[in-house]
Amino acid sequence: MKQTSKTTANRQRLYLLLTVLIVMVIAVGLAFWAFFKAMNAETNVRYSGLQSIISAQLAKTIRGMELSAANVFNNVERHLDTPDHVVEALESESDLNMDVRGYFAAFEPDYFKEKGRWYEPYVHQTPDSKFEMTQVGSARHDYTKSEWYIHAKDTNGGFWSEPYYYYDGTNISGHYCTYVKPIFDANGHLVCVCGADVTLDWLSKELQKIDEACHNEQQMNKYHLWRDFDFYTVVIGSDGSCIVHPEGKNMPVKDEDVLKEMQARNTGAFEKIVDGKPSWVFYGPIEGIDWSVAVVASKADIRKPYYYVGGALILIIVIGMIIVWIVSRRIRE
Repeated sequence: MKQTSKTTANRQRLYLLLTVLIVMVIAVGLAFWAFFKAMNAETNVRYSGLQSIISAQLAKTIRGMELSAANVFNNVERHLDTPDHVVEALESESDLNMDVRGYFAAFEPDYFKEKGRWYEPYVHQTPDSKFEMTQVGSARHDYTKSEWYIHAKDTNGGFWSEPYYYYDGTNISGHYCTYVKPIFDANGHLVCVCGADVTLDWLSKELQKIDEACHNEQQMNKYHLWRDFDFYTVVIGSDGSCIVHPEGKNMPVKDEDVLKEMQARNTGAFEKIVDGKPSWVFYGPIEGIDWSVAVVASKADIRKPYYYVGGALILIIVIGMIIVWIVSRRIRE
């Protein structure tokens, strides 16, 4: 009789433990599901907002460069009577912005008869940070066939060229991006195409400054939730190439669906293996230029709150089961 009673008690205790376990698992599962949804929303808002801030700051930097270049171009437009006056106009404003590698005015063929078919004075920085003039237009460098020159004929406004590499064996050689603007005469005929060259190194340094400011911004980093905010920013061109990136962090976009979204000036996020690490990439357009800013965040860093909270909830289940076991045993005794 005692054996039967003991067996029944053990069975009841087992049923109790199973019932409590099921209830706790359901409760903890619902709690983790709610936490998971909330953290996903928080992560998306945080990094999408971060991308928007960086994009706006970079656009502001680029606008400042455009305004500086516009001063030079306007001065050139007022001095189109002689080649010498054009060079003086290019030189007059050149030292006001030392971030510009050089300014040029590429004239329509034979515009100045005495200068021949190609005339493209280029006022550029030398290694000692002084500006000098070089005539770069020639049969070897026929700028009229360049994409930026052809595109300038079809537009009245300024635009940025795609990044390119220029080489002529001198200190002018390098990776550039150019702000281009056409100048027309009173009859609407193209006179010349002006440009301001900036190096990709300059753009990379500006982006790094913005990144560092975001990393150190107190309000943005107020709630870490166990994360280190291990992120960095890159600039993606319209063709998916990675124009600007930290050293060793080249991240071209090859997914056609994502690239179409970027080209459509949309915002979004996608998963990608970057440098062998699973990452989330949050992207969005830069106002006024056909590029996108992408914030790359380590998935391992993003998931840290899930690991900590998940571990804590599992620990709660284990502790709860131990307590129920002890209490049921004492009740039986």
